[in-house]
Amino acid sequence: MIERAMPLETRPGDLRFPACPGPVTIAGMSRPTKLDSGTLEAFLAAHEGWARSGEALTRAYAFADFSAALGFVVRVGLAAEKKDHHPDIELGWGKARVRWTTHDAGGITALDLELAETTDALFRG
Repeated sequence: MIERAMPLETRPGDLRFPACPGPVTIAGMSRPTKLDSGTLEAFLAAHEGWARSGEALTRAYAFADFSAALGFVVRVGLAAEKKDHHPDIELGWGKARVRWTTHDAGGITALDLELAETTDALFRG
């Protein structure tokens, strides 16, 4: 027997959130909000190599060969899994490009800045 899903409005345990400037919590999970342009510009000024590309932070990295680039991408992926926040990654011979954004927030959040710093630390080794 196929059970019909209830409309969202009537599901038990549904939570409703008014528009708010702070993080939204769903089932104990906090989701960050989009950063203002001043905060983002300060981050970019202090972190060489990172750039804003639309509603995302991007940076390209160069490596000696494919193996080194692949190892870096795997380490970034493991760090992303720990935070349950995943970047778009392009991998090529001796290069990788990382793109951080928070789709739920519609842009760059503090979580993206944190993981951009983590990405740099992984690159430095």
